[in-house]
Amino acid sequence: MKHAALLRGINVGGKNMLPMKDLAEMFVKAGCRDVVTYIQSGNVVFSAPAVVLKKLPQTISLAIAERFGHRVPVVIRSRDDLAVVVRNNPFLTDCEPDKTHFVVFLADAPSAEAIAKLDPQRSPPDRFVVTGREIYLHLLNHAAKTKLTNAWMDSKLSTVSTARNWATVLKLHEMTRG
Repeated sequence: MKHAALLRGINVGGKNMLPMKDLAEMFVKAGCRDVVTYIQSGNVVFSAPAVVLKKLPQTISLAIAERFGHRVPVVIRSRDDLAVVVRNNPFLTDCEPDKTHFVVFLADAPSAEAIAKLDPQRSPPDRFVVTGREIYLHLLNHAAKTKLTNAWMDSKLSTVSTARNWATVLKLHEMTRG
């Protein structure tokens, strides 16, 4: 089964520069097969045995830190996980543009108590829905202006997150199916 690795903060705004060729080589060296990167912001589609997959986030984070000096969280989702994410977006309607939709992928599922402490009025008119290990965002303020940031979510939910726009989510879903 194919998986997608989502790295946080790679090649964004001129920071944490990491060539995708080098990133792909790290995945191969870690024991992954069929490694393909997508755009320059740290998306990798691959296949891997369960024993490799279990340690992969830590293995890749450590390899990046050693080689490039960046501390980069890695979140992984399977083909089946991505299918559920695509199917369950609560904000999709025929009349809303996809450019306002984002998904935040969490490393761990937050507790109900932590979710209950999230302020739904933090960044109006932006909205969010937490479902398992994902947070669906509808950002009418746009991503650059929202207060629904990774740092805020990480601090409130005691986990690590990385966000992708809806077009990237759909493309990664397609790539993991092939």
